[in-house]
Amino acid sequence: MPKLIPVTATTAPETGAPAPDRVIAGHPQNRTWNAYETPDGRFFSGIWESDAGAWRIEYTEAEFCHILEGESRITSEDGTSMTVRAGDAFVIPTGFKGTWEVVTRTRKHYAIYLP
Repeated sequence: MPKLIPVTATTAPETGAPAPDRVIAGHPQNRTWNAYETPDGRFFSGIWESDAGAWRIEYTEAEFCHILEGESRITSEDGTSMTVRAGDAFVIPTGFKGTWEVVTRTRKHYAIYLP
């Protein structure tokens, strides 16, 4: 029988940053603790955090996010923006284009599905 998988940040994270050509402001550094991935690699979840900065985003996947700490502003290419803080939950749909600005270090739970 499958067992439940805790989503925690108790191991060393994968580190990275947005591609340099996507960065708009700052020098954002990201840390990811991937807790689960399906064998086909189309669904995965865990914890992500980033330092302050802003970069362009283009989603080929759908992502559920639940903000744990910090503040970020997500702006679509039509100019509509949403500021998210601890406790906020939202979905970024496949095909979304815009910017992600980390105002203060942000940490979130994520669940991503690749169609």
